[in-house]
Amino acid sequence: MKKIILYSLSISCILTMIACSSSLKIEALKPEPDDASPILYDNTPSYINMPIKLKLIDIENKTNTLLTGLIYEDNTIEDDNYEIKIWKLAPISIENESGKIKTIFPLKAFIKYRLGTNKIGLSLYNTREFNLNGNLTLISEVNLTNWKLYTHTELKSFDWNESPTINIMGKAIPITYLINPTIQLFKSKIEKKIDEAVSKSLDFKPNVMEALEKICTPFEMSSTYQSWLRIVPLELYTTDAKLESENITFEMGLKCTIETIVGQKPISLFDKNKIILKAISKVPEKINANIIAVSTYQDVSKIISSNFSGKEFASGNRKILIQNVAIWHTKGKMIIALEVSGSVNGKIYLSGFPEYNEQTKEIYFDKLEYVLDTKNHLIRTANWMAQSYFLKKIQANCRYSIKPNLDEGKQNILKYLKNYSPMTGVYINGTIEDIAFKKIQLTNKAILAFININGAINIKVDGSK
Repeated sequence: MKKIILYSLSISCILTMIACSSSLKIEALKPEPDDASPILYDNTPSYINMPIKLKLIDIENKTNTLLTGLIYEDNTIEDDNYEIKIWKLAPISIENESGKIKTIFPLKAFIKYRLGTNKIGLSLYNTREFNLNGNLTLISEVNLTNWKLYTHTELKSFDWNESPTINIMGKAIPITYLINPTIQLFKSKIEKKIDEAVSKSLDFKPNVMEALEKICTPFEMSSTYQSWLRIVPLELYTTDAKLESENITFEMGLKCTIETIVGQKPISLFDKNKIILKAISKVPEKINANIIAVSTYQDVSKIISSNFSGKEFASGNRKILIQNVAIWHTKGKMIIALEVSGSVNGKIYLSGFPEYNEQTKEIYFDKLEYVLDTKNHLIRTANWMAQSYFLKKIQANCRYSIKPNLDEGKQNILKYLKNYSPMTGVYINGTIEDIAFKKIQLTNKAILAFININGAINIKVDGSK
């Protein structure tokens, strides 16, 4: 009887040992997640090319709006012996003539001229009145100074619609041969008036500032990852203005930083009062932008869990199946929690640093190692799992591609580079070329992969409305 009991106990112990050896239980302490707020990073300045094109027809229309009816009046004869009134008779026309603005100005003028002297308290004056009607031809050079395009205008000729006359005893007497020299009386006044009107027509600063303010307002790139693109202007450059065909053209270049911010919508850092216009000979054409590929730990866990789906890891007759993967951050490292079943049941914790594979566009976890507490439990329960070859097998599956993130980010940006118009007369076009990885940053919510994008952006201000 004793032999039977001893035999039964022996069998029970053997079965228990077999059971224990085939399915060990791991109870390891969980490394708790901690806060990892984003750190400051260097943001390489970007250059956005902004070719400005102001159509002469728009300038002509605006000049005609500003100059109507009586455009000049001087009723004081005592200061220079002249009274002058000038009216615009018909719309002004503006065109390009050999790289300068040619203006045809239809007008009529009334001039009262006083001859004589004032001596010993006696006024000895004789006045004459002139009526002029014709077309002035003016030539203007274009210059860009302190946010404004200015013209320097000179009167070149005067073509009479009807002969100038002088009023003598109620009759209009033609005096064409005498009046041409008197045009000099109001020549400078007409030139100044044209320059003032054209200058107002060419004040592009409000258009550019309004366009920049809209461009620099942060916009959402991805609602899924709560990522926002923000442009922060630093400096604004401009080249000399040129008259080409029927347009006044020059280039502006915005030196700025382009950044992606994760979370709530960031505030705009646009301040028009801090932007300084600098004159340069050539504006850089390339854009250099920093974009962030955002991978939340929840999404990464799902992707890596799918990598392990249906896969067994074996060593001899021992096998484990990874049921679930969870990832978080603690103490500057990534924690990968593997829920396993099979020869070993429970959770094991691995730690490592994320790396990036430029060729495959994948983030992977290199140099994985067991968290110390986990390793102690492994050594006590299943030493074979603590060996390096097992880690290498797991490590091969701890990777995920950020290519979808990059593609999504690129497509979101491209939407704003295909004739996008944030306001009337402003059009944004561009291309994206190389995408290069820069670095990885860990936060308490996500893995941020910093990507550098090269390309070109053109912002065309077309018109002077």
